[in-house]
Amino acid sequence: MIKAVIFDLDGTLLNRDYSLQNFIEDQYERCKKALGHIPKDNYMNRFIELDARGYVWKDKVYQQLVKEFMIKALTWDELLNDYIHHFRYHCTPFDKLEETLVKLAEENLSLGMITNGFEIFQMNNIKALKIESFFTSILISEREGIKKPNPEIFMRSAEFLRVSTKECLFVGDHPENDVKAAKKVGMTTVWKKDSFWDKVNADYIIENLDVLPALVKSINEKWMMEGIKRR
Repeated sequence: MIKAVIFDLDGTLLNRDYSLQNFIEDQYERCKKALGHIPKDNYMNRFIELDARGYVWKDKVYQQLVKEFMIKALTWDELLNDYIHHFRYHCTPFDKLEETLVKLAEENLSLGMITNGFEIFQMNNIKALKIESFFTSILISEREGIKKPNPEIFMRSAEFLRVSTKECLFVGDHPENDVKAAKKVGMTTVWKKDSFWDKVNADYIIENLDVLPALVKSINEKWMMEGIKRR
């Protein structure tokens, strides 16, 4: 029986690609005196390339941008500070996020979140999405001292939600850090489809979040029927 649904954040609840693109464009325009010698498309495309879908921290990204584009009027740490303080204003959820969380909560499912990253930065993004109140447990790797795919952070999430790992449905977009890692500790896994990845070994695959309430109901009904048959 599924009693809890645990989510990844970036690429699962937060449309990070769209949010990042909007932020970079805004940063370029606000800092045009320092960046104006660089064609905007060049700046944006190189940032996205160096960012590597969020797996390279921005100090390295900005150091490389300053070096490559010979940015003189702003230092890399000034640009980084701008990112830390302004990214939240561009956070965009995937479609029907709040509606999905409301329906899951109405089904008396406990909701959790596990995300890698820095605590203040990630909490600012969660608050920007206005979803913090839905979650009983939010684990952020910096605060926890461990990060995905370490199995301990998944087990810790289940413990906070007061359920076993077998009673958890984990929803994420990364095939290794989310799906494979959650499966290893016995969670039922849902891959939120991402065109960047292929052939992900998840229990279920979805394209949109709003199918989750019906999916959980279907899983629980199936398990109940199988339990009746074994009696």
